[in-house]
Amino acid sequence: MKIKVNENFLELSPETTLFGLKNQAKPTADVLVFNGAILCEDRKLSDGDEIVLIRRGEKPSSGELESLMMARHTPGVHAKVKRATVGIAGLGGLGSSVAISLARLGVGRLILADFDIVEPSNLNRQQYFIDQIGMPKTEALLDNLKKINPHVEYVIHTVRLGPANIPEIFKDADVLVEAFDRADQKAMLLQSFGSEFPGKPIVAASGLAGYGSSETMGISKIGDNIYVIGDLESAANPGQGLMSPRVGIAAHMQSNTVLRILMGENII
Repeated sequence: MKIKVNENFLELSPETTLFGLKNQAKPTADVLVFNGAILCEDRKLSDGDEIVLIRRGEKPSSGELESLMMARHTPGVHAKVKRATVGIAGLGGLGSSVAISLARLGVGRLILADFDIVEPSNLNRQQYFIDQIGMPKTEALLDNLKKINPHVEYVIHTVRLGPANIPEIFKDADVLVEAFDRADQKAMLLQSFGSEFPGKPIVAASGLAGYGSSETMGISKIGDNIYVIGDLESAANPGQGLMSPRVGIAAHMQSNTVLRILMGENII
């Protein structure tokens, strides 16, 4: 039978067990990942199983790092997301968090666009650091993402997005993430991208201010390919600000929706 072990395929006897494979391939391993789950007990292997053997504290080579980072993925996910390109319009609370989530996921290419700089009030919900205040968000986020996953291709555009440049910047995106603050800018992005690429999915967000119940946040589908995350009501106003918990929930819901699209799921 053929088993995938640390990204290499091995022909093994049908009687091979997980512990037997460990003793044969990497006796020092103390983390055994079987089809995405850590196991502590032995079990018989089957054709097509994916095994990752890890020794805690051992620094892998650059060639091994990517496969070990994706060891906890559900089998079959990485092969699909590695081929994908995702665009993110806006790198604030939503966009910076979506970018980090998708980088950890191992999406092959991320196109990141924002004109703004990091300023202190961003730090309550955006994925930047104090020493990055004053830096363009594109450059600051690029530094952070490279430290998280250097195996992703990152393309940055430090520009103000508008109808004239949106189609060119995001033309290669399989999915576009809308991560703007203002409603008029959200509408402009959906119109500009949607009219140029009517078949491509857009994952947007609306209604994530304050600290209300996360249970009010959901996914709404508009037409054939626009997915809106949030409660569609709670906008930022005096007395109701933007904070990391609900913004983070919405961002990760956006990321999960992107993943479901890339995996070919039929969403609502």
